[in-house]
Amino acid sequence: MTRRPVAETLGGVLGAAPIAVEGYDGSRHGPPDAPVRLRLRSPRALSYLATAPGQLGLARAYVSGELDVAGDMYTALSLLWSDSMARLTWAGRLDVLRRLDPGALRWVSPPAEEWGARRLRHGLRHSKARAAEGISRHYDVSNRFYELVLGPSMTYTCACFPAEDATLEQAQEHKHDLVCRKLGLRPGMRLLDVGCGWGGMVLHAARHYGARAIGVTLARKQAEWGSKAIAEEGLDGVAEIRHGDYRDVPETGFDAVSSIGLTEHIGLRNLPGYFQFLHSRLRPQGRLLNHCITRPTTTDRTRTDKFIDRYVFPDGELVGVGTIVSAMQDNGFEVRHEENLREHYARTLAGWCANLDTHWDEAAREVGEGRARVWQLYMAGSRLGFETRGIELHQVLGVRTENGSAAFPLRSDWGA
Repeated sequence: MTRRPVAETLGGVLGAAPIAVEGYDGSRHGPPDAPVRLRLRSPRALSYLATAPGQLGLARAYVSGELDVAGDMYTALSLLWSDSMARLTWAGRLDVLRRLDPGALRWVSPPAEEWGARRLRHGLRHSKARAAEGISRHYDVSNRFYELVLGPSMTYTCACFPAEDATLEQAQEHKHDLVCRKLGLRPGMRLLDVGCGWGGMVLHAARHYGARAIGVTLARKQAEWGSKAIAEEGLDGVAEIRHGDYRDVPETGFDAVSSIGLTEHIGLRNLPGYFQFLHSRLRPQGRLLNHCITRPTTTDRTRTDKFIDRYVFPDGELVGVGTIVSAMQDNGFEVRHEENLREHYARTLAGWCANLDTHWDEAAREVGEGRARVWQLYMAGSRLGFETRGIELHQVLGVRTENGSAAFPLRSDWGA
C-alpha cells in the first residue's frame, strides 16, 4: 500500500475545520492563514492520536512534545473537540494509520507525566493515604508556578465576577466575600475551611470579617505558603492553616464551614460521611457553604475523563447538583440557597490561561515543559467544558437547624 502524505490524510479526517497540518514527512495541508496549526514531529504522534480514545490521545501527543499546537489552545480545542478523529471507530483509526505509516501501529509508552498519576493506583480509593498522595502530586509542584498562573490571589477555584469589566483579582475577592456573607460571618465567629488551598478564604474571613478561621489542606506547600501569608499580615492567633486531612480536625462548635473545591475529591460513595462529618463540626444553626464542580445531570457517570484522571486530578469524581443537595438533606442539613456559577468559571479559566501564556517561559522552567503543557491543555479544555455545559459549578448553602430554627433572615441578606 502506498503511503499517503501525513498532513493530507489527517486533514481529510479533520474535514472542514479551519486547521492547518504539518507532517513530519514535510507534507502540509489546510489554509495558510488557519488560526490553528498542528505540527506532528514523528510517527509517535500518530500512534498517540490513533490508539487512545479522543482527548487522551491528543493529550499524550501534546504533553510528550510529539505534537505542537501553533495558535491559541482554546481555539484549537474548540475546533478539535468536534473533529472526526475523536469519533472514529477503532477500525477507522487502524485504516488511517495503515494509509499513513504502518510503523505507527506499534504501542508507545505514555509520557512520564501520565505514569506519575498511574503509580497512585494503590490502596483504597479516597483513603487518607491515597488522597494525600494524589493531592500532593497536583499541588506540591511549585508555589511559584501557581503564582504565575493564578495571580496575586493564589485562589485555585471559580471566581465570581461582580461586573462584566471586573478583573480576575476583583472576582476572586468578590467570591470570598460572597461566601462570607452567605455564611453570615461576624466578628469573633469561628470558621472551618476544608480544602483551604493557599488560604485565600481564611485570610479574607479573618481580615475583613474578624472571624477566627482554621483552614486545612493536604498539600504541604500550600500550608507553608498560607502560614507565611498569615504571619506577614499579623493574623497569627486569628487565622491558621493546617497541613492535614479535614477528617482529622478535632474541634467542634464552628459557626460556619466552607468547602470550596473539595467535594470533587471526596467520591460519590463517601458523600454521606463527608456531610455527616461537616454537620458534626457545626454548632446548632451553623451554616455550610459547599462550592464544587458538578455534572449537568444526576445520571452522568461520576468519574472524570481519562486525561483529567491520569494527568490532573487522580480519583476525581463529579456528581450532579441534585446528588449534592440530596446528600446534604439526608445528612442533617436544611438547604437554603443554591446557585450556578458555570459562566463565571469559564471566565476564571480564561484568566488563568492568559496568565500561563504570558508567563510561559518562566512557568515551563519552573515545572518542566511537559507539566506546563498539561496545565495549558486541561485549563483550556475545562473552559470549553463550562461554556458548553459539559460541567457546571454550584454553590449550595445549608444550615444545621435547631428544633426547626435556622436563624435565617426572611430574605437573603448577601445581596444580588
